[in-house]
Amino acid sequence: MPFTVIPAAVIWGVEAVPMTVVWGAAAVIFIAVEAATVGLASIWFAIGSVCALIAAMLGAPLWLQIIWFVLISAVTLVLTRPLAKKYINSKSEATNADRIIGSSCRVTERIDNLSATGAVSADGKIWTARTPDGSIIEPGAIVLVREIQGVKLIVSLPDAGRAEAP
Repeated sequence: MPFTVIPAAVIWGVEAVPMTVVWGAAAVIFIAVEAATVGLASIWFAIGSVCALIAAMLGAPLWLQIIWFVLISAVTLVLTRPLAKKYINSKSEATNADRIIGSSCRVTERIDNLSATGAVSADGKIWTARTPDGSIIEPGAIVLVREIQGVKLIVSLPDAGRAEAP
């Protein structure tokens, strides 16, 4: 008796779904996921699905449709993701606290990173302060605000000749 291959659709009692329906459904799902998310998450796969759908409509074999989907999705992802990351979530809003960066302030409590102590008076407010290099700065010293990390000011002694009063 010769060996006969029975299609899975016959065994399971379902008809084969045309690939145009599969690629169309995939495109709709990827677009819905994209619409539901804030950032770009699946637009590349939606584009790949549409290209595979066009290939299926033109009668391309399944292996070529899959290659089109993977290739187009990968190329659009590689080419557009860096641009999308640069322009989508690149907006950082400055706060009023940012204006004290670069200004001078007076140390009100000894700054010692190891003891987790230190405070400065800056812009009329008392801030927790730390030094970037772990140096200890005594009260009364004039320091320069280098950056803000959370609710702490990162301060250091100003360069020689640059001491400014607060």
